[in-house]
Amino acid sequence: MKIIDRYILKSYLIRLLSVFTICMFIFIIQTFWLFIDELAGKGLDLLIILKFLIYYTPKLIPLVLPLSVLLASLMTFGTLSENYEFAAMKSTGISLQRALYGLVIFHVFLGIGTFYFSNHVIPYGELKFFNLRKNLAKLEPTLAIREGIFNEIGEINIKVERKYGDNDRFLEDVIIHEYSPSLKNNIVIKAERGELKNDPNDPNLKLVLYNGNRYEDIESKKQKDRGRIPHAKVFFETYEMNIDLSKFNQVDLEQENYKSTFRMQKIDQLKVSIDTLQLNFVEQQDVFSENYGKKSTVTKFVRDNMVLTENDSLPNNLFQFIVTEESWKKSQLMEEAISSVRISIRDLNSKRRPFFSYQKLINLHKIELYKKYTLLFVSILLFLIGAALGAIIRKGGIGLPLVLSVLIFLTYHYIGLFSTNAAEDNSISPFIASWLSTVILTPFAIILTKRASSDKGFVSISNFYYPIVEKIKALPFFQKRIKSS
Repeated sequence: MKIIDRYILKSYLIRLLSVFTICMFIFIIQTFWLFIDELAGKGLDLLIILKFLIYYTPKLIPLVLPLSVLLASLMTFGTLSENYEFAAMKSTGISLQRALYGLVIFHVFLGIGTFYFSNHVIPYGELKFFNLRKNLAKLEPTLAIREGIFNEIGEINIKVERKYGDNDRFLEDVIIHEYSPSLKNNIVIKAERGELKNDPNDPNLKLVLYNGNRYEDIESKKQKDRGRIPHAKVFFETYEMNIDLSKFNQVDLEQENYKSTFRMQKIDQLKVSIDTLQLNFVEQQDVFSENYGKKSTVTKFVRDNMVLTENDSLPNNLFQFIVTEESWKKSQLMEEAISSVRISIRDLNSKRRPFFSYQKLINLHKIELYKKYTLLFVSILLFLIGAALGAIIRKGGIGLPLVLSVLIFLTYHYIGLFSTNAAEDNSISPFIASWLSTVILTPFAIILTKRASSDKGFVSISNFYYPIVEKIKALPFFQKRIKSS
C-alpha cells in the first residue's frame, strides 16, 4: 500500500468511526425514549436496561452504517478538495479513480462483513431482544392500575374507570376477570366501587368491592347439560378478595419462548420457511376452492358434465331449468339465488383477511431475505456518491456535507420504506421492493463518479442555458433585429 493510499484511508477511517459513534449514540438514545413506557416504573436495574439496549443495537447497524459511510466519505473528499490536495494529486498523475481504489477495496470487505453480520448477529440480537421485551411486558409497573384498560395482576385481570383518594386506593366502576384453575375466564365480577387495603406485613393485597354482581359460567360434567349453558349470578354488597403478591413480578427475564419469527432466522432458515409457507398457502387455497365449489350448484354441474378451457363459456341453456310461467316460482327462485349469492360473498370475505395475512407473512419473509443481500452493495454505492459529491462541492466539515448526506440518505431510506410497505400487501414484488432503492442509487453513483473524475460540476448550467439562448436567437423577431442593425 502506497503512502497516498494510507493517508486517504487513515483520514477516512477516523471520520467514519467518529460519525458512526455519534450516529449510533443518537439512535440508541432515540431507542431508549421509544421504549421508555415499557421500561419505566418496573423497578428494573441498570444491567437489564443495558441488556435491552445492547440486544436492540444490532438492528440499528443497517441504518446507521450507510449514513455514516455517506457522511464520512463526503467530509473526507470534500476536505481533500477544499485544501487543494486533490489538485496536487492530479498534478502528479493520480486520478480520482486511483484515489478511490484503496477505499473501494475496503468497502468490498466492509460489505461482506455487513452481510455476515446481518446473517448471524442481527438474528441473534433479535432473538434476545424480542424475548426480553416479552418477558418485561409481564412485569407490572409497581402494582399500578391504569385507568380505562385491563391490568393483569396475579390471577385476575382488573379494569377501573377512575381512581381517587390517598395513593389512589379508591376505585370506581370495577370489572374483574378471574382466572379459574383450568385457565379459562369463567368468572366475571362487576362492582360500583372498590378499595385497596394493604398491610406491610401481609404478602396479600386485600381488594374490597361494594355493590356488585359475580357471574360464573359453570362447566357441567355431563355433555347433555352443557347445551343449557349453566351459570350462576350472585349479588353482593361487600365482597373481599385477597391477591397473592408473593409471586408477583417473579418473571424469568432470560426465558426464550419465541425462536421462530422471520427476523430471528438466517438465510438458510428463511428459505426453508418461505418454501413451507408457500406450500401451505397453496394447499389452503386449493382446499377452499374445492369446498367452495361443492357449495355452488352451477360449479358442481359444470364439473360433472363438461370440461372448460380458458376460451370456453357456459352454454346458454344451462339455466333453462328456472324458466317457468308461474310468477311465485320466479320470485322464490330469485330470493333463493340472492340468498345464495350473499352467502357466497360472505364466505369469500371471511377468507379474504386470513389469505391476505398469510400472503403478507410470506412477503415479510422474502423481504427479510433479500435485504440481507442488499447490504452487500449499499455501503459501496453510498461511498461512491459521497466521495464524488465531496470532490465536486469541494467543501469539508459538517455543514453542507451533513445537509447533503441527510437528504440523500432520507431519499434512499424512504424509497426503501415505501416500497417495502407496498410489497407487504403484495402491491409489488418483494424482490423489486428490496432492491429498488439500490437500483436507483447505482446510476446516480456512476454518473457522479464520472463527472467528478472529469472535473465537471454537479449540474452544468451551460448545458441548459446555451441551447435555450440559441433557440431564442433563431426566432424571426431576433433575426429581423439583427439584420436591421
